[in-house]
Amino acid sequence: MDGLQYCLHLFKSGGVVMYPMLLLSIFTVAIAIERCFYYRGNRKDSKKFFVGIEHAVKEGQWEMASQFCEKFPTAISRIIANGLQHNENVDDMKDGFAEQLTVEAVGFRRYLDYLSAIVTISPLLGLLGTVTGMIGTFSVLDNGAGASAITGGVGEALIATASGLCVAIVSFCVYTYFDHQLDTIITDTEKLCAIVLNERKEK
Repeated sequence: MDGLQYCLHLFKSGGVVMYPMLLLSIFTVAIAIERCFYYRGNRKDSKKFFVGIEHAVKEGQWEMASQFCEKFPTAISRIIANGLQHNENVDDMKDGFAEQLTVEAVGFRRYLDYLSAIVTISPLLGLLGTVTGMIGTFSVLDNGAGASAITGGVGEALIATASGLCVAIVSFCVYTYFDHQLDTIITDTEKLCAIVLNERKEK
Protein backbone atom coordinates (compact mmCIF):
# COMPACT_ATOMS: atom_id res chain seq x y z
CA MET A 1 0.00 0.00 0.00
CA ASP A 2 2.87 2.36 0.81
CA GLY A 3 4.33 1.68 -2.63
CA LEU A 4 1.04 2.58 -4.32
CA GLN A 5 0.74 5.78 -2.33
CA TYR A 6 4.31 6.69 -3.24
CA CYS A 7 3.57 6.12 -6.94
CA LEU A 8 0.45 8.29 -6.68
CA HIS A 9 2.51 10.96 -4.96
CA LEU A 10 5.08 10.89 -7.75
CA PHE A 11 2.33 11.00 -10.36
CA LYS A 12 0.74 14.07 -8.80
CA SER A 13 4.13 15.70 -8.32
CA GLY A 14 5.02 15.28 -12.00
CA GLY A 15 2.51 17.86 -13.20
CA VAL A 16 -0.05 17.81 -15.98
CA VAL A 17 2.22 16.02 -18.48
CA MET A 18 1.88 12.87 -16.38
CA TYR A 19 -1.66 12.36 -17.68
CA PRO A 20 -0.76 12.06 -21.37
CA MET A 21 2.23 9.91 -20.39
CA LEU A 22 -0.12 7.64 -18.47
CA LEU A 23 -2.24 7.28 -21.61
CA LEU A 24 0.86 6.47 -23.66
CA SER A 25 1.83 3.84 -21.08
CA ILE A 26 -1.62 2.24 -21.33
CA PHE A 27 -1.41 2.26 -25.14
CA THR A 28 1.99 0.60 -24.99
CA VAL A 29 0.77 -2.18 -22.70
CA ALA A 30 -2.37 -2.70 -24.79
CA ILE A 31 -0.39 -2.93 -28.02
CA ALA A 32 2.12 -5.32 -26.43
CA ILE A 33 -0.67 -7.66 -25.26
CA GLU A 34 -2.52 -7.54 -28.58
CA ARG A 35 0.63 -8.13 -30.63
CA CYS A 36 1.70 -10.96 -28.33
CA PHE A 37 -1.52 -12.87 -28.98
CA TYR A 38 -1.40 -12.08 -32.71
CA TYR A 39 2.19 -13.23 -33.19
CA ARG A 40 1.73 -16.29 -31.00
CA GLY A 41 -1.41 -17.30 -32.89
CA ASN A 42 0.31 -16.97 -36.26
CA ARG A 43 3.42 -18.87 -35.18
CA LYS A 44 1.59 -21.75 -33.53
CA ASP A 45 3.15 -25.11 -34.48
CA SER A 46 5.26 -23.32 -37.11
CA LYS A 47 8.12 -25.84 -36.86
CA LYS A 48 5.76 -28.76 -37.43
CA PHE A 49 4.21 -26.90 -40.37
CA PHE A 50 7.58 -26.14 -41.95
CA VAL A 51 8.72 -29.76 -41.67
CA GLY A 52 5.41 -31.05 -43.06
CA ILE A 53 5.43 -28.74 -46.07
CA GLU A 54 9.08 -29.45 -46.86
CA HIS A 55 8.50 -33.21 -46.68
CA ALA A 56 5.37 -33.03 -48.84
CA VAL A 57 6.90 -30.99 -51.67
CA LYS A 58 10.08 -33.08 -51.72
CA GLU A 59 7.88 -36.14 -52.19
CA GLY A 60 5.94 -34.32 -54.91
CA GLN A 61 2.72 -34.53 -52.90
CA TRP A 62 1.34 -31.08 -53.71
CA GLU A 63 -2.20 -31.94 -52.67
CA MET A 64 -0.94 -33.03 -49.27
CA ALA A 65 0.96 -29.75 -48.94
CA SER A 66 -2.27 -27.83 -49.62
CA GLN A 67 -4.11 -29.91 -47.02
CA PHE A 68 -1.32 -29.19 -44.55
CA CYS A 69 -1.92 -25.47 -45.08
CA GLU A 70 -5.60 -25.95 -44.21
CA LYS A 71 -4.65 -27.92 -41.10
CA PHE A 72 -2.52 -25.04 -39.75
CA PRO A 73 -4.50 -21.82 -40.36
CA THR A 74 -1.85 -19.15 -39.83
CA ALA A 75 -0.43 -16.22 -41.79
CA ILE A 76 2.50 -18.39 -42.93
CA SER A 77 0.20 -21.18 -44.14
CA ARG A 78 -1.90 -18.66 -46.09
CA ILE A 79 1.24 -17.46 -47.87
CA ILE A 80 2.22 -21.01 -48.84
CA ALA A 81 -1.36 -21.92 -49.79
CA ASN A 82 -1.64 -18.92 -52.10
CA GLY A 83 1.50 -19.98 -53.94
CA LEU A 84 0.44 -23.63 -54.14
CA GLN A 85 -2.73 -22.58 -55.94
CA HIS A 86 -0.49 -21.69 -58.90
CA ASN A 87 1.80 -24.73 -58.80
CA GLU A 88 1.47 -25.32 -62.53
CA ASN A 89 3.87 -22.46 -63.24
CA VAL A 90 6.92 -21.47 -61.21
CA ASP A 91 6.62 -17.76 -61.96
CA ASP A 92 2.94 -17.71 -61.01
CA MET A 93 3.75 -19.57 -57.80
CA LYS A 94 6.47 -17.06 -56.95
CA ASP A 95 4.07 -14.17 -57.58
CA GLY A 96 1.48 -15.89 -55.38
CA PHE A 97 3.95 -16.15 -52.51
CA ALA A 98 5.05 -12.51 -52.86
CA GLU A 99 1.49 -11.21 -53.11
CA GLN A 100 0.27 -12.94 -49.97
CA LEU A 101 3.49 -12.18 -48.08
CA THR A 102 2.89 -8.47 -48.68
CA VAL A 103 -0.65 -8.78 -47.37
CA GLU A 104 0.32 -10.70 -44.24
CA ALA A 105 3.28 -8.40 -43.51
CA VAL A 106 0.80 -5.54 -43.12
CA GLY A 107 -0.94 -7.49 -40.36
CA PHE A 108 2.33 -8.21 -38.58
CA ARG A 109 3.41 -4.56 -38.77
CA ARG A 110 0.11 -3.23 -37.46
CA TYR A 111 0.47 -0.86 -34.47
CA LEU A 112 4.29 -0.97 -34.57
CA ASP A 113 4.32 2.54 -36.01
CA TYR A 114 2.33 3.68 -32.95
CA LEU A 115 5.05 2.27 -30.70
CA SER A 116 7.66 4.12 -32.73
CA ALA A 117 5.68 7.35 -32.28
CA ILE A 118 5.41 6.77 -28.51
CA VAL A 119 9.19 6.31 -28.32
CA THR A 120 9.58 9.76 -29.88
CA ILE A 121 6.76 11.57 -28.06
CA SER A 122 7.45 10.38 -24.50
CA PRO A 123 10.84 12.10 -24.02
CA LEU A 124 9.38 15.26 -25.56
CA LEU A 125 6.56 15.20 -23.01
CA GLY A 126 9.16 14.70 -20.29
CA LEU A 127 11.07 17.69 -21.62
CA LEU A 128 7.86 19.72 -21.63
CA GLY A 129 7.32 18.74 -18.00
CA THR A 130 10.85 19.86 -17.24
CA VAL A 131 10.23 23.25 -18.81
CA THR A 132 6.91 23.78 -17.04
CA GLY A 133 8.48 22.69 -13.74
CA MET A 134 11.34 25.14 -14.12
CA ILE A 135 8.93 27.91 -15.12
CA GLY A 136 7.03 27.19 -11.91
CA THR A 137 10.28 27.40 -9.97
CA PHE A 138 11.16 30.81 -11.38
CA SER A 139 7.61 32.00 -10.72
CA VAL A 140 7.81 31.19 -7.03
CA LEU A 141 11.24 32.85 -6.88
CA ASP A 142 9.71 36.04 -8.23
CA ASN A 143 7.00 35.82 -5.60
CA GLY A 144 9.58 35.38 -2.85
CA ALA A 145 8.43 31.88 -1.89
CA GLY A 146 10.43 29.64 0.40
CA ALA A 147 12.75 26.76 -0.39
CA SER A 148 9.97 24.13 -0.21
CA ALA A 149 8.04 25.77 -3.07
CA ILE A 150 11.21 25.98 -5.17
CA THR A 151 11.96 22.31 -4.50
CA GLY A 152 8.48 21.38 -5.67
CA GLY A 153 9.11 22.93 -9.09
CA VAL A 154 12.45 21.19 -9.47
CA GLY A 155 10.91 17.90 -8.33
CA GLU A 156 8.15 18.23 -10.95
CA ALA A 157 10.77 18.78 -13.63
CA LEU A 158 12.83 15.73 -12.63
CA ILE A 159 9.83 13.41 -12.23
CA ALA A 160 8.43 14.40 -15.62
CA THR A 161 11.80 13.82 -17.30
CA ALA A 162 12.30 10.44 -15.67
CA SER A 163 8.75 9.34 -16.49
CA GLY A 164 9.13 10.32 -20.14
CA LEU A 165 12.36 8.36 -20.41
CA CYS A 166 10.83 5.29 -18.71
CA VAL A 167 7.85 5.23 -21.08
CA ALA A 168 10.15 5.68 -24.08
CA ILE A 169 12.49 2.88 -22.95
CA VAL A 170 9.66 0.41 -22.38
CA SER A 171 8.03 1.30 -25.71
CA PHE A 172 11.35 0.94 -27.52
CA CYS A 173 11.91 -2.50 -25.98
CA VAL A 174 8.43 -3.66 -27.03
CA TYR A 175 8.92 -2.25 -30.54
CA THR A 176 12.34 -3.87 -30.93
CA TYR A 177 11.06 -7.25 -29.77
CA PHE A 178 8.18 -7.41 -32.22
CA ASP A 179 10.24 -5.92 -35.04
CA HIS A 180 12.75 -8.72 -34.52
CA GLN A 181 9.94 -11.28 -34.47
CA LEU A 182 8.66 -9.87 -37.76
CA ASP A 183 12.09 -10.14 -39.39
CA THR A 184 12.39 -13.74 -38.20
CA ILE A 185 8.95 -14.68 -39.54
CA ILE A 186 9.61 -13.08 -42.94
CA THR A 187 13.04 -14.70 -43.23
CA ASP A 188 11.76 -18.17 -42.29
CA THR A 189 8.78 -17.84 -44.64
CA GLU A 190 10.97 -16.74 -47.54
CA LYS A 191 13.24 -19.74 -46.94
CA LEU A 192 10.24 -22.09 -47.04
CA CYS A 193 8.94 -20.42 -50.20
CA ALA A 194 12.37 -20.88 -51.80
CA ILE A 195 12.35 -24.59 -50.90
CA VAL A 196 8.90 -25.04 -52.45
CA LEU A 197 9.93 -23.16 -55.61
CA ASN A 198 13.14 -25.18 -56.01
CA GLU A 199 11.24 -28.46 -55.65
CA ARG A 200 8.71 -27.27 -58.23
CA LYS A 201 11.48 -26.41 -60.68
CA GLU A 202 13.07 -29.84 -60.31
CA LYS A 203 9.76 -31.59 -60.90
